[in-house]
Amino acid sequence: MTVSMRVMSAGDGYKYLLRTVAAADGDRALSTPLTRYYVEAGTPPGQWLGAGVASFGQGQLAVGDRVSEAQLQLLMGMGRDPITGDPLGHAFPAYQSVPERIDARIADLDPGLSPGAKGEAVARIEAEETERGRRRAVAGFDFTFSIPKSASALWAVADAGTQALIGEAHHAAVAEVVAFMEREVAATRSGATAGDGAVAQVDVTGLVATSFDHFDSRAGDPHLHTHVVISNKVQTAFDGKWRSLDGRPMHAAVVALSELHEAVFADHMTRTFGVEWEARDMGRDRNPAWAISTVPEELVQEFSTRARHIDAEKDRLIAEYVARHGRQPSTATIIKLRAQATLSTRPEKEVRSLADLTAEWRTRATGVLGQDATGWARTVTDNDKALLLRADDVPLEVVAELGQTVVEVVGEKRSTWRRWNLMAEASRHTMGWRFATMRDREAVVGMIADAAEQASLRLTPPDLVTSPAAFRRVDGTSVFRPKHSTVFSSELLLAAEDRLLERSRALTGPTVPLATVEKVTTKPDREGRMLGEDQADALMRIAVSGRMLDVLVGPAGAGKTTAMFALRRAWEKEHGKGSVVGLAPSAVAAQVLADDLGIATENTAKWWQNHLVHGTDFEAGQLVIIDEASLAGTLSLDRITHLAQRAGAKVLLVGDYAQLQSVDAGGAFGLLVGDRGDAPELVDVHRFTNAWEKTASLALRHGRTQVIDTYLDHDRIRDGDAEVMTDAAYTAWRADRERGLVSVLVAETREDVSALNQRARADLILDGTLKPGREVELNDGTTAGVGDTIITRRNDRRLRNGKDWVRNGDTWTITGVRDDGSVTIRKTGRRFGGSIVLPAGYVTDHVDLGYAITAHRAQGVTVDTAHVLVEPTTTRENLYVAMTRGKHSNHAYVILDRADEHAHPHPGDNPDATGRSVLFGVLQHTGAELSAHETITAEHEHWGSIAQLAAEYETIAAAAQRDRWATLVRASGLTADQIDAVIESETFGALTAELRRAEANHHDLDTLFPRLVAARGFEDADDIASVLHYRVARATARPAGSGRTRKTPRLIAGLIPSADGPMTRDMRQALDERRELIETRADAVLDTARDAAEPWTRTLGEPPRDPRKAAAWRRHARTVAAYRDRYGLTEDMPLGPAPENTAQKIDRARAETALRQLADQPEHHQQHRLPAPTRQGPSL
Repeated sequence: MTVSMRVMSAGDGYKYLLRTVAAADGDRALSTPLTRYYVEAGTPPGQWLGAGVASFGQGQLAVGDRVSEAQLQLLMGMGRDPITGDPLGHAFPAYQSVPERIDARIADLDPGLSPGAKGEAVARIEAEETERGRRRAVAGFDFTFSIPKSASALWAVADAGTQALIGEAHHAAVAEVVAFMEREVAATRSGATAGDGAVAQVDVTGLVATSFDHFDSRAGDPHLHTHVVISNKVQTAFDGKWRSLDGRPMHAAVVALSELHEAVFADHMTRTFGVEWEARDMGRDRNPAWAISTVPEELVQEFSTRARHIDAEKDRLIAEYVARHGRQPSTATIIKLRAQATLSTRPEKEVRSLADLTAEWRTRATGVLGQDATGWARTVTDNDKALLLRADDVPLEVVAELGQTVVEVVGEKRSTWRRWNLMAEASRHTMGWRFATMRDREAVVGMIADAAEQASLRLTPPDLVTSPAAFRRVDGTSVFRPKHSTVFSSELLLAAEDRLLERSRALTGPTVPLATVEKVTTKPDREGRMLGEDQADALMRIAVSGRMLDVLVGPAGAGKTTAMFALRRAWEKEHGKGSVVGLAPSAVAAQVLADDLGIATENTAKWWQNHLVHGTDFEAGQLVIIDEASLAGTLSLDRITHLAQRAGAKVLLVGDYAQLQSVDAGGAFGLLVGDRGDAPELVDVHRFTNAWEKTASLALRHGRTQVIDTYLDHDRIRDGDAEVMTDAAYTAWRADRERGLVSVLVAETREDVSALNQRARADLILDGTLKPGREVELNDGTTAGVGDTIITRRNDRRLRNGKDWVRNGDTWTITGVRDDGSVTIRKTGRRFGGSIVLPAGYVTDHVDLGYAITAHRAQGVTVDTAHVLVEPTTTRENLYVAMTRGKHSNHAYVILDRADEHAHPHPGDNPDATGRSVLFGVLQHTGAELSAHETITAEHEHWGSIAQLAAEYETIAAAAQRDRWATLVRASGLTADQIDAVIESETFGALTAELRRAEANHHDLDTLFPRLVAARGFEDADDIASVLHYRVARATARPAGSGRTRKTPRLIAGLIPSADGPMTRDMRQALDERRELIETRADAVLDTARDAAEPWTRTLGEPPRDPRKAAAWRRHARTVAAYRDRYGLTEDMPLGPAPENTAQKIDRARAETALRQLADQPEHHQQHRLPAPTRQGPSL
């Protein structure tokens, strides 16, 4: 990716951008590399960027102006105008530290608590607040724009004029993509809150950004990139107020922006130099990299890896050896010296002048190219003018075809997608085309994305209600729906899910008699093991269910294999030997299944190929077990289960929806489990030696953050920066291996895995475990020799020894290295026989060192101990899988920062982060993909929820009644200046909401409000609107009147104050439609919960028989249901935990009143108590 993004925190994080800028510097534009700064150590000063810059001061700033430290401090550090210092809207929130929050809550405790009760309360508060960690305000978003590596290599060695032109191309591409972001990505949020923020997404006048150019990577290689730090402060287009940037689209668009930027930069380079581009294969699991066709890959690699630093250190060590011994070292000694160099500390970032860097780069490139590098660069950039496309040159039928292709490609990897996914894929498909302008490219990519949307199936419901003209964008869409938020799928995927659901409900599958099952479940197996109660129950239900498509859910270590082996015995007693066959998404998992159950197995892709080519099929009465089913793609499961149904076989999907998901369009396993209320599930975890870890693993599985303390109490969590944690995890893993334990080292990224593998091999050489000898180069640039552990990464049945063949994910030991680069291997742990020869081509393309692995490779593995590197970006599924591999222990090494190309911490790195706070975020970060059916339900639930509808209602009401309340303020006795201050105040919206609530409580505001104004002066008030808000709230807390004259408040679903009075017709219609939907939704939530006998409904009692009393009962019960839906409560207690904000406290008070009204009814104490529903899944 050529674009990445990280959040920048408020405070002094902006200083990071200035640390490498040369001091006392003049004009240092990147496009003039031979001016004074060229020989000074450092990078050019920042420049202002974005259309929003013109809003500062009195228009004193312009795009391209130099950024000063004082200006950065005001904008990024304090959220103020960098010219005038005036606040830009609300100041950055100053969040309390953890100790401050603890002290404040302890101070609020009831003084009458006993010492014991107070001690318990204090302990609970400390645990809760420590778990939450410290929040930090967001100051902006740091987008890093990098040019492709081949272009960086060309820029590094070119003459000054060519360097300047490449720099201009880079800057032009960055500016054009930022302008695209202003049109398509940038937005802010306003209005009432709907769960995750304000409900309306509205346009802004532009972005405010600063750009800082950097020349090299931390390793000193050419890496031309620009940090574009976009301020979180944006000016709203419709009212000119400063608000916060909506972060959701900033995150969602990163991949699409990266693809677009790469193509736009390539266009500029072709226009300027006539260069051509080509896609280069980067190996398995990676997208092709686009490169300038005349820049050789050898030069790119010279400037892309740590290998040069290792070689330089090795050469230094050899020179020392020669000086000490007076002779050249032997080949074996050189290998040891290289291992020593590999273990050298990562080089510190040096701040050097571009002149020094360029001189070094040219020397290195000349050695690789075999000719003068600068002269070579002149040749590469001297080309005829290229032919460029305009948008009109692309036929509409081609656009339509590409749109269909984009949907097919995206649909292979995802079950659902949004506009940004389609934009990214459209940019990839058009990367090979060169366009005359950015607008031409943008138009064509946009048309292809439009065509892809047309070819997709929309899952998000259309607008359920109308929105007034004031709440519609120029294109007619509602501001209550964020731009590009519509979720799509395809008819193909939805139909496949439908068929899977039908098969899961079909009771036409073969069965096993109950008596036969009982004979197996009541006797020990061949190893003397008895089935657990949960295993026997699951086996029984599967064997006799008659379901054509069945499921078995099991957490890690729950004994799925034991249960399946018993099922195989029972099934074969009834249907004969060979009647149980196995499939799995990977060849390795299929082989494990074969070894565990003693049945014929195959991976799903190969089985399907055999069906197409050789006619392989299932047989009547067969049981087809598909293991690791959460990793199987939806379309693959649909194809296979169709054939099984046709043959009269039964399919059993075995897996865990809480573990890693399919790399293809997935979610089917979770869908099938969720569709049933009785899915067989194993609940007793057997794997772990320690009883506490069995329970803790289940808590990890469900994302229960309290379990973090359990692991901390057992000393299973360490935290620190990346290098310290990597070292700690590696050292512990190596110590376990030396003790004879089988241990696994799990890292998050391939880069981390490669670095750990290199380190492990170097250590093994230095301690004599591996004997230096002939070596071969592997896929990721590492080397291997005799004795090394390797992993094969591609299935190849031609490479075999008897029944054993080379599978993707298998681990092997190298037993011999041949002159032609081929190697002889044997399965790890096997001492004799079973040798296979891997050809040299396979070794260089499909072999890695096998000491460290990723979580995806770890799924299905059981070892003695596991050592896991955890990053802030880790998902819950990855953590759960990695932390459940070890029988005896599993240790997490939590990285508190993120690797970066720069010498200093990034401003987004939280200095207050702890292992607990990072893990808290990880457990809330689920990477599981919902199926298309589940997404339809989730989308309808979201857009039809009371949380959404009430926020829309209150936002429209504020606009509809604004003039009315402004008139009330003007007639209240305030001075002209005070009136203006109130109406222009940031808190005027809150005041009008309070006035609406008071009116709903039947207060005469025309009389009351002037009295409240006159009650006391405002000489000391910082915000008159806020003071008036407080006075109105105090005076109107209860409905007007008393006794029998008191009227029932005009509240929608018992919670939302009704907006009445004069307003425009479209406003009235919009409010009435939302009122109706809110009340209908509250009824539906109540009825659904009562039908499902949810525990919270027991406190409501039964409705009285008397119609009048029944109507009152329903009104109160509906208020409780509406409160739960508005605040997303899922707890068994009817009103959930104590609210944290004022608005929810008011609603909770209304719901509590409704509950008290229900409790006062005579029937409440004579109600029929509903039984608590049984809970599926492991309990803690």
